[in-house]
Amino acid sequence: MNQQPDEEMPLLVKWMDILEWLLPVLAGYPRKVRHTFAERIAALLLDIFEDLISARYSRDKAPRLREINLRLERLRLLLRLSHKLQYLSHYSYEHAMRDINEAGRMRGGWIRQQEQK
Repeated sequence: MNQQPDEEMPLLVKWMDILEWLLPVLAGYPRKVRHTFAERIAALLLDIFEDLISARYSRDKAPRLREINLRLERLRLLLRLSHKLQYLSHYSYEHAMRDINEAGRMRGGWIRQQEQK
């Protein structure tokens, strides 16, 4: 059976959408914090992306999925601090958190699915 990528892994598709939206937003951070906040957030975004791909092809997915949870929490905290310091607009913060929380719920569903196997 030849499945489309979005049928195989909706979380990966969701994360691609987050990357496509948030990476350009990070480019708008003030120059003085671009190499600290923006690069750190971008690295977390890409690390999560790599972890999703690794989990997809791993036999034991649970460790990767737990690592993703930890990275998601770090990401949330950095975005919250960016918002409080006014590097990230209120609209962008709300949008990012809504999408990241949805991805977190999808990850939780994936964990539950693995536990049932």
